[in-house]
Amino acid sequence: MTAPTTVALAALPLVLVGVLLVGLLWPATRVMPIAWLSALVVGYTVWEVPPVWLAAATIEGVITALQILFIVFGALVLLYTMLRAGAFDALNRGFTRISDDRRVQVILLGFFLAAFIEGAAGFGTPAAVVAPLLLGLGFPALAAVIAALVGHVVAVTYGAVGTPIIVGIREPLEAVARTNLSITSEGLTAAEFSVNVAQWAATYHLIAGVGIPFIAVAMVVYFFGDPDERSLAPAIEVAPLCLFAGVAFVVPYWLSAQVSAELPALVGSIVGATIVLVTLQAGYFLPDTEWEFPPRAEWPAHWTGSIERGDVEGALASHQQMSISRAWSPYLIVIGLLVFTRMVDPVGALMQGETVSLIGYKLTPDIGAISGSFGTVSVGLFGVQWEQILGTELSNGINLFYIPGTWLLVSAIAAIPLFGMSTAVAKRAWIEAAGRLVTPLIALTFVLAMVQVMLQSGAHDSGVNSMIVVLATATADLLGPAYPAVAALIGALGAALVGSNTVSNVTFGPFQFVAAENLDLSRELIVGAQAVGGAIGNLVAIHNVVAALATVGLVGQEGRVVRLNLVAVAYYTIVVGALTIAFVYVVFPETF
Repeated sequence: MTAPTTVALAALPLVLVGVLLVGLLWPATRVMPIAWLSALVVGYTVWEVPPVWLAAATIEGVITALQILFIVFGALVLLYTMLRAGAFDALNRGFTRISDDRRVQVILLGFFLAAFIEGAAGFGTPAAVVAPLLLGLGFPALAAVIAALVGHVVAVTYGAVGTPIIVGIREPLEAVARTNLSITSEGLTAAEFSVNVAQWAATYHLIAGVGIPFIAVAMVVYFFGDPDERSLAPAIEVAPLCLFAGVAFVVPYWLSAQVSAELPALVGSIVGATIVLVTLQAGYFLPDTEWEFPPRAEWPAHWTGSIERGDVEGALASHQQMSISRAWSPYLIVIGLLVFTRMVDPVGALMQGETVSLIGYKLTPDIGAISGSFGTVSVGLFGVQWEQILGTELSNGINLFYIPGTWLLVSAIAAIPLFGMSTAVAKRAWIEAAGRLVTPLIALTFVLAMVQVMLQSGAHDSGVNSMIVVLATATADLLGPAYPAVAALIGALGAALVGSNTVSNVTFGPFQFVAAENLDLSRELIVGAQAVGGAIGNLVAIHNVVAALATVGLVGQEGRVVRLNLVAVAYYTIVVGALTIAFVYVVFPETF
């Protein structure tokens, strides 16, 4: 089979997704089973993947889907608990004191809060938390999802306390003999190289990320304003505030990246939000006119889903005036628990199943393991791990106390006494949340099964490249010296497929390094562009979109969300592509 034919077949599942989901606006529940079947057929007939490996890859994807569904469930339980308690009425009063302008709320919640949650948790948590929060404040469901997804993109490169750099860049480059030898020959370690990559990635974001608050606001006001008078004028009116917010975020973000990959998203969001809040409360940058969505009766059907703020009457609203601090308390609990379990050693390691030392004693969460032809299933205090699935080299697991879904549920439970809710009212919130999971279960299961089949299509044979690597290699060979212009786009493609900056870096980081080496280009700048691209791709990653839509009852609108978010993707990939060309050939050509 010729190389062009192989490349075309490798792209077939993605082409189907693009045509059916984005082009024809089919729901993911119909598209993803078809795409998964196509990946199976291509994997078996062209890549000669044994059926047992195809089954194992599918199982690996299903396990990942269950983790994401757990996050969605936790977010939905918290949403319904807050709605039934009347907490969103109190939150609305709080925002009114600063500004009840929806554009300001996009900046404060869709940008700063989402970025902070991404820095603390990752795993798609920002959209799962912020989208339902915006919905509860009166945003159309579709607008809430768009604002939450677009707003947090700058933080994704350093999400989950730097995981995409530490796990996604450092570890694979250290593990691959060719890349590690190239790095050490320059007197660097893989850890030092990854720190340099983190700094260059922050430099790309420093320039491109300033525009994200305006992009998020512009998308909301243009697509969700008066449908008869679509205009960017309301966004232009708050452009100074957007620019100020962007600078307030990216400057501390870039400075902290010079120190550690764990800090940028957290420091940028905390420092930036503080500066902007103080400035707004002092009366600066507040818009002269208040912008609001059209009257609810005029909203098109696709703006709203099966969950609306008015569907759940605040059970406690008529009996009390809840304080703003009390209304915020469940979200503060979530944020505190996420930061604690990720930044306090050795808590995070222990909850991820690692054995740790504490005051001279070794603590292990392992309980036992069962082995057989199906592989090895290890059970621990905090999760389950399945090694050598069906006798293959594939593995996956669920760390229940590290997944953000657990802490969302804990905060929902804590909200019961905090809000003075009855058990019966709280129970209804949990039942309603569980009832929303059937549709996203179908979509997420098949999209992640397809992803893993494509990613693992070369794992059965050391001499075979996966479908993903074949696509990336063909792109590099085609472009040659123009390759820097699409380095970020390749990272975005990886993240769009797998829904993870970390996995995109793991998959394409070594490839981008070798491609840069073969073309005699800067490895640090190209891999830095990869790290940025992995963040961009999260905007159109199908299972991220499905998870966000599920939290606002809007599953089935995935294609529409992807279409809209392509605006932000185009902005970022074009800007970063131009910056990469300039950095590699003109400004920093001697960088390793």
